[in-house]
Amino acid sequence: MIRYALRCDQGHDFDGWFRSSDGFEAMRDAGQVGCAVCCATKVDRALMAPAVSDKTLTAPRNPAEAALQALRRKIETSSDYVGLSFAEEARAMHEGTRPARAIHGEARPEDARRLIEDGVPVAPLPFVPRPKTN
Repeated sequence: MIRYALRCDQGHDFDGWFRSSDGFEAMRDAGQVGCAVCCATKVDRALMAPAVSDKTLTAPRNPAEAALQALRRKIETSSDYVGLSFAEEARAMHEGTRPARAIHGEARPEDARRLIEDGVPVAPLPFVPRPKTN
């Protein structure tokens, strides 16, 4: 079943339930859908927003998601986000040209492969880092 927000040609808003989009159109074209306020049969669908669950969208759904959220928080609070400069920063710290510190960021697959082949200690994160904004 589909719930549609409807509007008649007189500007009244109401809703109705239909088996499908085609079912709504067939009933409307046959004059079987009437305005709940004025009974007008010239009715069409109104602009609708998608239904969103009342649950908090960021709440973990299971223990594994909770563990990933905890890991993300720990990494984000205990390391510096270097964005797309990750490969360059990691290599420079490994070579000793920059002071060592905990970092996280993003790297192209080929850059990450080269870091691993060259013995630079890196590991992929099980999530995409959130970029820092000003």
